[in-house]
Amino acid sequence: MVQYQWSPNYQQQPQFAFPPQQQQQNVPPPVTIPSGRAPAGAFREESYIENILRLNRGKVGTFHFSFENAMEAGTNVKAVTGMVEAAGRDHVILSEQSTGKRFLFPMIYFDYAEFNEELNYFPQRP
Repeated sequence: MVQYQWSPNYQQQPQFAFPPQQQQQNVPPPVTIPSGRAPAGAFREESYIENILRLNRGKVGTFHFSFENAMEAGTNVKAVTGMVEAAGRDHVILSEQSTGKRFLFPMIYFDYAEFNEELNYFPQRP
């Protein structure tokens, strides 16, 4: 069995050292995008739920969540009628207009959403 010891002042050196001219050849030139958009074909938005919610920021809907381990019977579901403020890979931030409350929900509890207006979605290709 190999034993390892930790030393807080130890900094590991690279295993392979290349001459400086080789390192410069392997580095691609930086990409500058003045418009703030990715070059055509370089990035394609995926139709994951968080991206769809992000496209519909500011729209009011009813968002349904369910939780497995509720403390009391009947408290394992939550419906929030509010506006999408932000959405990330693992969370959504909603604001309830009637109370002014803001909610941060992990996406693992998200079931579905209902909107009373048309949603923005990615262009569809045949």
